[in-house]
Amino acid sequence: MEAMQKTIIEAMKTKPVIDVQEEIRKSIDLLKTYAKKHPFITSFVLGLSGGQDSTLAGKLAQLAVDELNQEEGTSKYQFIAVRLPYGIQKDEADCQDAIQFINPSKLYTVNIKPAVDASIASLKDAGVTLSDFLKGNEKARERMKVQYSIAGAHQGVVLGTDHSAEAITGFYTKFGDGAADLVPIFRLNKRQGKQLLQELGCPEHLYLKKPTADLEDDKPQLPDETALGVTYEEIDDYLEGKKVEEQSRQRIEEWYSRTEHKRMAPISVFDDWWK
Repeated sequence: MEAMQKTIIEAMKTKPVIDVQEEIRKSIDLLKTYAKKHPFITSFVLGLSGGQDSTLAGKLAQLAVDELNQEEGTSKYQFIAVRLPYGIQKDEADCQDAIQFINPSKLYTVNIKPAVDASIASLKDAGVTLSDFLKGNEKARERMKVQYSIAGAHQGVVLGTDHSAEAITGFYTKFGDGAADLVPIFRLNKRQGKQLLQELGCPEHLYLKKPTADLEDDKPQLPDETALGVTYEEIDDYLEGKKVEEQSRQRIEEWYSRTEHKRMAPISVFDDWWK
């Protein structure tokens, strides 16, 4: 194994093989422990996209809430799922299937289109025209803003869907879907997340579908793997310490280096990692 591959695996906290039930328990216990340690927290908030990652994080959060309420003989804890379409979402049927699978305590639907379009228009009035790619970042940040507003109104914290196969490439919007208070599935790669969903009884079409951020109007439903130039199978193999094609290895490590700033806190005069 190359030295950089070993360093990245250590940073991403991945294992080559997992005990599925153990990993389910780890995530649930993280959420329960956090809630117990912070008594003012009574809810977990998460935007549901209909994809693998939010479906998994949402199901784990609902299981944690159910256990907390049962153990404490209360109903105060809740998992709040949030639908955040930009207009009409093309895979809305998958979103509804994910909601049915998770059965969240509470569900909100907030159409982010008016807010995003207003922001784009205001910038244009000021002389700033955003590319379609940057408009995608506006969508991601608006979604996170909404989640934090809902969390604030419900004594809650926001969950993130970041997992290690995504974190390694920085394939998320900084201070958008990359912002969160807790990331219960970090340490898992993409195929391991599938294993957890399979164990939890998730409809397989939700975790077998091609992952897409679906943020760009000009490239609707653009697969993550097309944008990244490398497949999740290759990323997962890399994170499990396996040998991958040289071109793929270079691509993964290039993404990791280019996006290091996304995995770090804002820089102060005391930091030197970036120099």
